[in-house]
Amino acid sequence: MSEHRAASVLQPEPALVDPQALRSVCANWATGVTVITTGATGRTVGLTVNSFTSVSLDPALILVCIHKDSGELPVFRGTGAFAVNILAADQEELCRSFASRHTRHSVEADTRPGITGVPVLSDALAYLECRIDREVDGGDHVIVIGEVIDLAVQREEGPLTFFRNTFHRLPAAS
Repeated sequence: MSEHRAASVLQPEPALVDPQALRSVCANWATGVTVITTGATGRTVGLTVNSFTSVSLDPALILVCIHKDSGELPVFRGTGAFAVNILAADQEELCRSFASRHTRHSVEADTRPGITGVPVLSDALAYLECRIDREVDGGDHVIVIGEVIDLAVQREEGPLTFFRNTFHRLPAAS
């Protein structure tokens, strides 16, 4: 009998939570805003991501989440490296440009090549350059775990944040 019960636990169940309700509740969690970039020399591929967090200090690992249907995902995989660019409070327009599927392919941003050759936003608040360590299935997203191989703070301003579907600017720390 316990074997039957264990097997039924593994059966997929219908979604218990409405996706829009989940989005609405999660909007009450303030997040920083990043643009993740990759690509070959001369071609910047990037998208706005707020699903970013540190995973481990030793080894130095972070994660970002990319939608499985993203047209940029194959470029990230093919390059094998990416940069997480943490946006400063005055970079809302840049954030919006990389967030839109209609404009992110033509965004002109000042970049420089990182040590892996991927573009790093020259004016970002800070960046972490990573090699793709592994991917984990995350429902409608792919959780990309990156090994941090270079990082720096480039400016002293406060970060751009997102709370209740609105951008907010935090002041620089004193």
